[in-house]
Amino acid sequence: MKKIILFSVLIGLLSACSSHEERADKIFYNGKIYTVEKDQPTVEAIAIKDGLIIAMGSLEDVEKSISKSTERIDLGGKTMTPGLIESHAHLMGIGYNKLEIDLMYVKTYDELVEKVAEAAKNVEPGEWITGRGWHQDKWIEMPDKTVGGFQTHDELSKVTPDNPVYLAHASGHASFVNQKAMEMAGITTLGNEKPVRVVEGGEIILDEVGNPTGVLVERASGLVSSLVPKDTPERAEKALELALEELASKGITSFHDAGSGQEVIDLLERFKREGKLTARMYVMLSGRMPELLETWYQRGPMIDSDHMVTVRSIKLNMDGALGPWGAWLLEDYEDKPGHRGHETMPINLVSQVAEKGLELGFQVNAHAIGDRTNREVLDRFEAAFAKFPKEKNHRFRIEHAQHLHPDDISRFGELGVIAAIQAIHLSSDRPWAIGRLGAKRIKDGAYVWQKLLGSGAVLSNGTDAPVEPLDPIPSFYASVSRKTLKMTPEGGYEPDQKLTRMQALESYTLSGAFAEFEEDFKGSLKVGKAADFTIFDQDIMEIPENELLNVKVVMTVVGGKIVYQRE
Repeated sequence: MKKIILFSVLIGLLSACSSHEERADKIFYNGKIYTVEKDQPTVEAIAIKDGLIIAMGSLEDVEKSISKSTERIDLGGKTMTPGLIESHAHLMGIGYNKLEIDLMYVKTYDELVEKVAEAAKNVEPGEWITGRGWHQDKWIEMPDKTVGGFQTHDELSKVTPDNPVYLAHASGHASFVNQKAMEMAGITTLGNEKPVRVVEGGEIILDEVGNPTGVLVERASGLVSSLVPKDTPERAEKALELALEELASKGITSFHDAGSGQEVIDLLERFKREGKLTARMYVMLSGRMPELLETWYQRGPMIDSDHMVTVRSIKLNMDGALGPWGAWLLEDYEDKPGHRGHETMPINLVSQVAEKGLELGFQVNAHAIGDRTNREVLDRFEAAFAKFPKEKNHRFRIEHAQHLHPDDISRFGELGVIAAIQAIHLSSDRPWAIGRLGAKRIKDGAYVWQKLLGSGAVLSNGTDAPVEPLDPIPSFYASVSRKTLKMTPEGGYEPDQKLTRMQALESYTLSGAFAEFEEDFKGSLKVGKAADFTIFDQDIMEIPENELLNVKVVMTVVGGKIVYQRE
């Protein structure tokens, strides 16, 4: 009898332990919860434990997982989705943008000059003044004097006689500098000797008599940017802190960093060790650093079992942006006859890196905006795949895939190449992009999201911040409306290419996870997957389209931890 009693007690203790193991840390309920899972698209409640989802479904079912210590989070009718994944942006750029002059919202050249003049009052003579975000095509008016579609440095130089100035274009593919900076870089008129216009992979914009205007396109910017003092470790740490705060406040739980070096990777790993990393990081190695690539070729991919800092991809910058006429086209620009943009890295580099990536297990992600660049990259990807036919799960990507020749659209699906788009670029660029490309090229191959999906391609979404603001809501709006943020035109640009709301949500969640080989861990809400959630104050899947831009993120959860809560 004693043995039976002892055995019964033991069974009871084991059952209690087993039951305790399934008790939730938190449950979320009383909201609209979208799972991005076809067999269970919405649920009433979710239970989580140790950063993973352990139960979901009706509130009655989920409540079976609670104990006295379970935290109950009442969504109060708000909307939860899987944590949003920003699949192409620049982490440190987001942070540095908050430490420098932010020119993203200036509307005129005069306003730009005023901002720089104000900054000049607070620096010592000789100290560099830096900023980012200007875009001449977004100004409401251009100055009287322009050269090649850009402003000139005269007014800027007047207010900064004692300080070198370096202002990066919003696209990151051009810069604007003053006389002092050009003198330091040797970009000046010396007697009868004029600066050379063409720089390998770039251009110095000169006026009609050969004087530099202060605008440097693509790699010509390096003539000045290389002179800007390197950041201190303290400033880099502050920039990362500010970037992470921005990610959390915008509902971003995972982030694809589109091209960084070892210093950034080391800083991210330190933040992880110190418990300060509030978003999951997927870092692309910068193809601009050959020594970095060689080091990682020897090392191999770094796939984090904690899913916080993974390095398994390489970013190649193969052409410029449309704004500075730098995107590489198959035919002349409509508004710049005789000019087709240019490659910014030798195109054969795609072949070299693609083959190395397939051999060693690295994903290759090539920046390509113009139709020629997209074709050239696809050609080289296809040739590399033919050399390594067993490597089927490469998930190579083309970053932006903005302007495609109709003959190349189907190749994305056929080759299994991911199109990493930024829908917000349509909202910002489409009003003036038609002037660059003309109506036919715009209609046939610009921002052709439904055509890409129809080819079988995966579309991941993002913002390219700080080229655009990190906020995913405007990009979601652009995805489903194809309108500017002023809600024009009626019906949207090329409306047949709009994404449905579910396609748009998937592009920001499950497809983003697929684009970093993590779809089995995150990107949708499912038992066993990460407890990464974004919570909105309104139902982004149901409210009228014209109300989407008013939506706010109210909570961000990463691995079960609340990393942001709106006051």
